[in-house]
This record gives sequence, C-alpha cells and structure tokens, in this order.
Amino acid sequence: MAEFTVVIGNKNYSSWSLRGWLMARIAGIEFEEILIPLDLPETQAAIRKHSPSGRVPVLVHRGLAVWESLAIAEYLNDLKPEAGLWPPSAAARAHARSISTEMHAGFMELRNNMPMNIRASYPGKGMTPAVRADIERITSIWRDCRKRFSGAFQKDDGFLFGAFGAADAMFAPVVTRFRTYGVKLDTDSDAYCNAVLAQPAMKEWIDAAKHEPWLIQAYELD
Repeated sequence: MAEFTVVIGNKNYSSWSLRGWLMARIAGIEFEEILIPLDLPETQAAIRKHSPSGRVPVLVHRGLAVWESLAIAEYLNDLKPEAGLWPPSAAARAHARSISTEMHAGFMELRNNMPMNIRASYPGKGMTPAVRADIERITSIWRDCRKRFSGAFQKDDGFLFGAFGAADAMFAPVVTRFRTYGVKLDTDSDAYCNAVLAQPAMKEWIDAAKHEPWLIQAYELD
C-alpha cells in the first residue's frame, strides 16, 4: 500500500487537480490515486472524506491531509528537497514562488471564460479584452523567466527555470487552455507550451483525460 494518496477530480476538467498531481510526480513519490468525478450529487460527500476544504486536490500522508496545490508543493519540498520542486538559488526560488502565487490568486477572466477542457477544441471562443490582458501577463511571465532563470537548475529542458518544477505545474493547466481555445502565441511562449505538453507526466494526464467518460456540461461550449 502506498504511503501517499493523491485525491483528484476529473482529469479533463480539474485544473487544480492537475497542479497537485504534478507536484507529486515531480517529487517522485509513489502514491495511490483516488479520482472523484465532479459535479455529481455524491461528489461533495466523497471529497470531504479526504479533504476538510471539500475541494481537490488533497495529498494524504500517514493520516495528514494537505490541501491546496501550493501547500502540497511546500509539504513535498520539505520531505523531498532533492526533487527540485523549487529552484536551488534563493533569488530564483523567490521568483518561482511569486509567480506561482500570482497564478494561484489571479487570472480569473481567463479561468471563467476559457475553462479547462483538455479533449475539446474551441478556437476563438472565450476571448475578451480582459482575457487577452490575462494572456499577455502570463506570456510575459514565461518570457521573463526563460530569459532570466532558464539555467536555474544547471539544466535547461525548456521550462521556466530550466527543469520541470512546481512553477511549471502551476501554469500547466493554462497551457492546455491555450491549446483548447486556439490562442495564438509568440514563438517563445509557444515553445514553452510545447515543452510542457511533451513532459511525460503531462502526456500521461492528457491521455487519461481524453478517455474519461464523464461530461460537465458547463465546460462543454458547443
């Protein structure tokens, strides 16, 4: 039996579940996965068996529940500092945490108008001036990180700080949104998206999302 359990929602729709799940994969821990389909009459009761907030994701370790993606990242970083969830230098680490927190708290226009739906294709839908402003801020963050910190781990695999880490996990759902909604990006931002989508854990998640049977009608924009 695995020492850790990661409780998530639908892989096709649950952006926060993707973030927390990726944190666990980056940490390299073995974990049991519990997927609770969202938007069903029994969903809340099922989630509250594991998560005091009633939301996913939640990491359960030896009876301790850790919820919220950034809290999961920090907990796993404490347990596995060698895994590289955050960059080794103080300056890069502070920057990674700053942009991750900005992602956690912001970009509501993008989230509301372009909900995550990995298996869908809605080019052009959801684009408003406010969404465009969110996109411009996000891509400016990506370009700035690549310019200033791409060698933070002494290896550059095309991610924000070189190696795939917690900050990339925080922005991974945005990458899927940009593909779903056909968002046109500058060359550097598009290259970053391609790197994220080619990351093995992301490929695994996306494949599973495409084969899920559940539908949440609010996220189906046909």
